[in-house]
Amino acid sequence: MNTRRQFLKTASSALLMPLMMKKAKKNRLPLAFSTLGCPSWEWKKILDFAVQHGFAGIELRGLEGNLDLPSHPVFAAERIEQTKREIHASKLKIACVSSSANLYLENPEKRAAELRDARRFIDLAAALGSPYVRVFGGKDESDKSPMPDPETTARVAAGLRDLSNYGGPRSVTVIIESHDHFTASGTLKDVFRLADSQDVGLLWDAYHTFADSHEDPKFTVQQLGKWIRHTHLKDSTGTGEDRKYVLTGRGNVPIQQQISALRAMGYQGFYCFEWEKVWHPDLAEPEIAIADFAHVVGDCLGNAQHCGR
Repeated sequence: MNTRRQFLKTASSALLMPLMMKKAKKNRLPLAFSTLGCPSWEWKKILDFAVQHGFAGIELRGLEGNLDLPSHPVFAAERIEQTKREIHASKLKIACVSSSANLYLENPEKRAAELRDARRFIDLAAALGSPYVRVFGGKDESDKSPMPDPETTARVAAGLRDLSNYGGPRSVTVIIESHDHFTASGTLKDVFRLADSQDVGLLWDAYHTFADSHEDPKFTVQQLGKWIRHTHLKDSTGTGEDRKYVLTGRGNVPIQQQISALRAMGYQGFYCFEWEKVWHPDLAEPEIAIADFAHVVGDCLGNAQHCGR
């Protein structure tokens, strides 16, 4: 009898699964993941996996080991219209197109090269209908100071303003990631005030403002909320520079508080998982880590009282 009940239960679940999947696709939570976490996946697998696991967006940060996205064949002039149709058919959004451009550089030739590269990414974002291109403030490896000097801050702000003049008419906002020298709220506020552009915003890498600048999430959002357009979420164990990335909710990064702070301010963007598999190949495989993020953070968004395990 128990065997028969189990069979009927399994059969019923199988019959309901297509309906459940269809409902899930209609009611996707604002979850995204960066392709930094799945460097070996082909384009179709990225789209299919995102849909199957309830993601609503993808952040493009390299494909198949190629971080120079504009040069990837899937975005070539003769292929990009098909690529756009595939994105549309999947009902996914390209949450952000992430470049490697650094704006701290002082050398005129190197600086011009970084700005040129960022403009290529802006063109790609515009073609794909993505609202954001990520850039870095950056930091020279030889610079051991804890904060950028005023001249560096001014150069980064000037670079953002320059790129915003290019991106704005193309409906692309340039967002600086809280990373490297630019993780403290005070430093980032200085950058935004100097840039003085409505087409500049923040990619809040909530991990770095917590782990590097030791800020409480509520404080960061209070200080920078009006500039936050996109996010990176990830977890780790350890302290200081001795940290190791772990699956979401298994570490000591206050992800629940980060999400709660964003919800409290009325944040309308994506909650994006950044799993740095490209830089740390020993991390759990993307099939595990990305699906796990959708489950754990999906609980946070679906129920404000719950997050993690």
